[in-house]
Amino acid sequence: MSKALFWFRRDLRLSGNQALEDAINNGATEALFFVCEKQWQIHNTSEIQIDLVKRRIDYLGGQLAELGIKLHVIDAQDFKQLPSKLEEFITQHGFTHIYANREYEINELNRDELCTSLGAELRLYDGDVLCPPGSVVTKNGEMFKVFTPFKKAWLSQYSQYTFPISQYIRSVNQPIPWQTPDLLVTNGASDKWPVDDHILSQVIEQFLDEKLNEYSEYRDVPSIKGTSGLSPYLALGVISASDLIGRIQQRIPDVLYRTKTSAFTYINELLWREFYRHLMYIFPKLCKSNNFNEKYNAVQWLDDEEAFSSWCEGNTGYPIVDAAMRQLNQTGWMHNRLRMIVASFLTKHLLIDWRKGEAYFMSKLIDGDLAANNGGWQWAASTGCDAQPYFRIFNPITQSEKFDPDGTFIRKYVQELEWVPAKYIHFPHDYINAVGRPCYTAPIVEHKEARARALDAFKV
Repeated sequence: MSKALFWFRRDLRLSGNQALEDAINNGATEALFFVCEKQWQIHNTSEIQIDLVKRRIDYLGGQLAELGIKLHVIDAQDFKQLPSKLEEFITQHGFTHIYANREYEINELNRDELCTSLGAELRLYDGDVLCPPGSVVTKNGEMFKVFTPFKKAWLSQYSQYTFPISQYIRSVNQPIPWQTPDLLVTNGASDKWPVDDHILSQVIEQFLDEKLNEYSEYRDVPSIKGTSGLSPYLALGVISASDLIGRIQQRIPDVLYRTKTSAFTYINELLWREFYRHLMYIFPKLCKSNNFNEKYNAVQWLDDEEAFSSWCEGNTGYPIVDAAMRQLNQTGWMHNRLRMIVASFLTKHLLIDWRKGEAYFMSKLIDGDLAANNGGWQWAASTGCDAQPYFRIFNPITQSEKFDPDGTFIRKYVQELEWVPAKYIHFPHDYINAVGRPCYTAPIVEHKEARARALDAFKV
């Protein structure tokens, strides 16, 4: 007699989750989640993201209980222990089939390989992507190495497809009790981020109704809430990219044809996420901290711990860089434009290995996601797939003038400069010294010299 089980991973949602729906349709009344504290540490998972995961799992446990589905939360420590823990659990309860969504990182793929021969059939779905990796390829059947052709190929396959809007799963049994397990006790680090589905749905609808049509105009301005703010939920699979596109199509049915619109600009960001996920699966070396473009293996990075610490702490002497890093350290999140600026500064101005920045981001971000984080860092460092050319080096002063012209964002996080006039705030050193109030750290590098040094280093 068959008995089905659903295994939650980074797909922490009850709606728009085909694997969960199929498990329930095949009789599943139990689900499973592994707490892997040691593995999370190995992966540099941030404290704030772990807190959000636990809060969300606790919420799901209560929601599932109302539907008559029991959620088991098991301590597995790491992926080495997990297969034996899973085998013990399925043997004890007599499960014959396990439903789950694939994760595309190499450690997760290896974990699943070990879990395929434990006595229950492991049925895996592609629930975290818009389409399975390897399904959007060149005419030669190869993965695209440039984003724009990938996007065009994706659109040619899906521009006529209407993405479904997620529907909540149905009740299967009488409600059962739920009590928060000790493994899910949190410290409140992520409390500013809601985990309730009703609230999240309102947040999504508010973004689509009030911000989507102005997204392309305001998404690069860090002093206003011009982005969706949904990245932590996409990273954990609390919401899906498919559902977001479906909701946009509900408002703009032909949005996938109207590629010059603000709405498509947002979809374009979801497609970059898709692109990086496909790359991560097709090229496992990205999971091993390898340069995608191997010619940049010759770059000699500087081992400057003092400069790296200054960058981490937001004490570089460049206000927009420091404000961004302080935002990350204080909130666990950073505006996307600022991520590009600080990544360029670390890898080009300081000539410090992108891997150190990537690891630091993962240790702080509430929306930490290996594929997107790796892709973004290698883009900035010019070592990645379809990366910016090595000679494109962001000037942090002109970037600040363009995207935070009156210094509103800088003043919020670099409070020692809150009195400085907008004319001087983007690089205030001459001004604050002239008025006799040297309240801010001196720049740790000079822009022109740092730029010339980076060009020389990358020319190898």
